[in-house]
Amino acid sequence: MTTSSALTHFDAQGQAHMVDVAAKATTHRIAVAQGRIIMHPATLAIILQGTAKKGDVLGIARIAGIMAAKKTSDLIPLCHPLALTRVAVEFNADEETSSIICNAAVETVGQTGVEMEALTAVQLALLTIYDMTKAIDRGMIITDVKLLEKHGGKSGTFIAEK
Repeated sequence: MTTSSALTHFDAQGQAHMVDVAAKATTHRIAVAQGRIIMHPATLAIILQGTAKKGDVLGIARIAGIMAAKKTSDLIPLCHPLALTRVAVEFNADEETSSIICNAAVETVGQTGVEMEALTAVQLALLTIYDMTKAIDRGMIITDVKLLEKHGGKSGTFIAEK
């Protein structure tokens, strides 16, 4: 794990502030995040068969993830509002672990990265799955939310260790 001695969201007096990105280079920035929701096998079957009472669980969760990425600066106090050029939310069922894995890829051309947007998209997509199926499975677990990779900007590329 890499740590930084200077946290950029604090000024010299230790007060929280929004980072000034005016002098940063505009680059193509990409972030990919992932998370998982674990459920009973019967819940997974209902989702995959498309028979949930509230409708198309994964379709609605995909839209929720996209919307969340677009609204990240409204949810996370010190995030910059960004003009996103792409948000893709995908789901993969893992029947062996009775879970759904969500991946979100977010892109922009700008002066700051999109890691928070990708992580927010994953969290809200998984929460939407929970919301739409909680009537049949309140014990679902959202877990393993993490940044998989990021590209662009001064700090370059980050790829998570497996």
